[in-house]
Amino acid sequence: MVGTNKGIRIGTMVLVYILLFATVLCMLVPYIWMLSSSLKLNKDVFSFPMQWIPANPRWGNFVDIWTRIPLDHFIYNTAKLSIIVTILQLLTSSFAAYAFSKLQFRGKNVLFLGYIATIAIPWQAYMVPQFILMRYMGLNNTHLAIILLQAFSAFGVFLMRQFYQGVPDELCEAARIDGLSEYGIWARIMLPLSKPALSTLTIFTFVATWNDFLGPMIYLTDTKLKTIQIGLRMFISQYSAEYGLIMAASVVSIIPVVIVFLALQKYFVQGVAASGIKG
Repeated sequence: MVGTNKGIRIGTMVLVYILLFATVLCMLVPYIWMLSSSLKLNKDVFSFPMQWIPANPRWGNFVDIWTRIPLDHFIYNTAKLSIIVTILQLLTSSFAAYAFSKLQFRGKNVLFLGYIATIAIPWQAYMVPQFILMRYMGLNNTHLAIILLQAFSAFGVFLMRQFYQGVPDELCEAARIDGLSEYGIWARIMLPLSKPALSTLTIFTFVATWNDFLGPMIYLTDTKLKTIQIGLRMFISQYSAEYGLIMAASVVSIIPVVIVFLALQKYFVQGVAASGIKG
């Protein structure tokens, strides 16, 4: 009986590992195809049978993307928006989360639930009123419009609040007795303790802003202001698309995202797990 149970456990583990390997493979195949296609001529991208390793890699695709479109400006604009929006969301989300988790004021729970409920409303439902508001304020075709609209995040507040809920209230009370203000408690106690949650929010915000397509397409019309996601469309003409160059530019565009994730990934799982401890 013992041997039978052990055999069942081993068989189950083998099956689980096979399923995990298949899942990882399915997730990696599109990226492998993108990397392979970035080294091919346009006519060879969709050739069949698929040639995963090009016989004659065309490294010139990575040179042409810098000369065919102002890719350096697009990367600069995207990095600028991503960094500014990420910093602002970290500040606003952590500050609001501290108030919702550690301060007592009238209507706190109702206000928090109302704010979090906005997560359920898709952005497409109110993007037209937002555009009208930005145009009325004279911010259309500016980076400031995107920055203002994305500087606040209900999801970020929820994530940070859940993490702050795990910090003992006695720690804040002791700091207040020692004469530390609420701003001081937030800056000198809560922020240093919330590195996992801040890292998690940084990854989510940076990736979402970097990959944003619809927002820049709506608000930015000047070529010098456009982001890399909009710039990729310049390789698509009315009658054809230069897929080799698109894939090469896509490879370049994911490098900053990979760097940010690798730099913060050791806090990522910890932050997601810790943020779900208390509700």
